[in-house]
Amino acid sequence: MTTSLQKYADLYRRPGPWCTAYVPAGTGTVDSLEAGDVRPGNAQAQLEAQGAVAADIEAMEQALQPAAGLPSPVSRFVLVHSGKAEINEVLPGDLVLPERVAMESIPDLLPLVKHRPEELPYVVAEVSREHGEIRLYRAGAGAPSSVQEVEGESENIHKFHGGGWSELRFQHHTEDVWRRNADEVAGEIDRVARASGARLIVLAGDIRARGLVKDNLSEASKALVSEVDSHTHTGGADSANLEDRVNQHVAEVWAEEQRSVMDRLAVQEGQANPEAAHGVGAVVHALQQAQVDTLILDDDALSERTMLALDAEPWIATAKEEALGAEILGEVPAPAALLRAAALTDARVLLVPGPVLPEGVHVAALLRWSSGPGVPSS
Repeated sequence: MTTSLQKYADLYRRPGPWCTAYVPAGTGTVDSLEAGDVRPGNAQAQLEAQGAVAADIEAMEQALQPAAGLPSPVSRFVLVHSGKAEINEVLPGDLVLPERVAMESIPDLLPLVKHRPEELPYVVAEVSREHGEIRLYRAGAGAPSSVQEVEGESENIHKFHGGGWSELRFQHHTEDVWRRNADEVAGEIDRVARASGARLIVLAGDIRARGLVKDNLSEASKALVSEVDSHTHTGGADSANLEDRVNQHVAEVWAEEQRSVMDRLAVQEGQANPEAAHGVGAVVHALQQAQVDTLILDDDALSERTMLALDAEPWIATAKEEALGAEILGEVPAPAALLRAAALTDARVLLVPGPVLPEGVHVAALLRWSSGPGVPSS
């Protein structure tokens, strides 16, 4: 799943130092609670040893205070600058990179990006003939970002079985109520999906109500709908079944988007003037030109390599002579430098395991325009 780091661009422009912590955060057991109690002190000692200022150390200690009630496993990512926690995120699941507390010259957001590669927004709407609950989620965030309740008309929602003309009249009236309720629910789903940029709408609940709601959705929303035959608001319903089905649909969207990016990259191979770059040299050159649309990165393979982070354009370099007058902020891990350059040039990022890229290639990019003759990959 590609992700945009553009919202972090202002942080990336600020001069360091930055203090980062990526640590376990669960307090669900006695052991994890005890570990949480000592973690702020351990962070203090590590940052003092690295020369961090008192204001940053205090801000980090406060950010790492145990958050009671968080079920394990759960992780935390904190980024402190000038005595303030600019990012303090609790992330469901175990650490995906080694635990670390460090003072650095630039923000290293790799743990955050790798732990939650994309805040893919999606909507889960459970509907009945008189009610709708519309929940907005972001993949990997656990709890919903928002919950909207739509209460439609509840009077005369059940069909009348009295026979004759009266029955027909009441049936028509009841169906009109269903349609009005469905139209109201559909309107709210459209609003939430449009405002959030949702890439999936899961429609669950009463089968008749689902059909009516879907019919009333905008064409843009209809294209995103996947229906699930589950309704947690009925007696004996299994919420785990709905959650499993939703996760399956999210995973399918995730996989399809990754496949689409990699297919686009493959199509460019062998082209005379490809809109793609392969290898460190070609990708860094493209980032320096703000030419990268999507950065595709095997961060594990590049974890031992370093690059230069610059305080101004071109933002990144592999050698001092490429700085073009910009000040060198520091020699930093290559993945951190690449993510920063992507954010500052509004490129999207896709983290992939090694086998996905061509053999011997650890970073590639889809470009906004043709690169012309090839640049050595180095």
